[in-house]
Amino acid sequence: MSKDRFAGQVVVITGGSKGIGLGVAQRMVAEGAQVVIWSRSDAEGAAAQLGNGALGIATDVVSEKSVAAALGATIAAFGKVDVLVTSAGINAPLNLVQDVGFAEWQHVVNTNLNGTFLCCRAVLPGMIERNYGRIITVASLAGKEPKPKLSAYSASKAAVIAFTKALGQELATTDIRANVFAPGAIETPMTRNLPPPVYEMLSNMAPQKRLGTVEECAAMIGFMASRECSFCSGAVFDLTGGLAAY
Repeated sequence: MSKDRFAGQVVVITGGSKGIGLGVAQRMVAEGAQVVIWSRSDAEGAAAQLGNGALGIATDVVSEKSVAAALGATIAAFGKVDVLVTSAGINAPLNLVQDVGFAEWQHVVNTNLNGTFLCCRAVLPGMIERNYGRIITVASLAGKEPKPKLSAYSASKAAVIAFTKALGQELATTDIRANVFAPGAIETPMTRNLPPPVYEMLSNMAPQKRLGTVEECAAMIGFMASRECSFCSGAVFDLTGGLAAY
């Protein structure tokens, strides 16, 4: 960890009030970044917890108006966005396709895919103007290797991967990089509260026989967000303890 790797940079993290997003925010602050949390819940509380002048902005990533307002407030406070990490997202109940309600399907796809699109589109003009930026979209192993009863979630995360690959190719001749982070099961408050048999099953799925940690996620995303990540465009970085088959 370098204390000044992100010195002078402004990092926006959607869904950064908890879980992986909060872990990334903590790492970024420790490495010198000015962090801005865009979150629907407890954005200001997370920013206060981070300290170092972090800013929290209540943001609904599926609302074009809300995202535009969040970007405006960020620019007013700090003048730019150097890094975007789109960690806002939701899971879905386990259901066979014939039992998935259309409203449920739309909600998952709208949050995971459309929210990612709106946030990426919002920050791109400023990055293009300065010819620098790093965009990290958060997908999932399920987007690479879909699982039964997770059709809506898997489809939305697969779409995030495809979207980011297209974006990465569009930006390849600039100094803006767009890449995908695709984790497997990660140790978070949500997974810790699962019934013991379910937690044990998730732990045993990976060849390493454990869940990943938020700190490991933050370390990988830290590289993806850095200047060192220069020859990757539309790449998928998985963190699965050996579970990913490709």
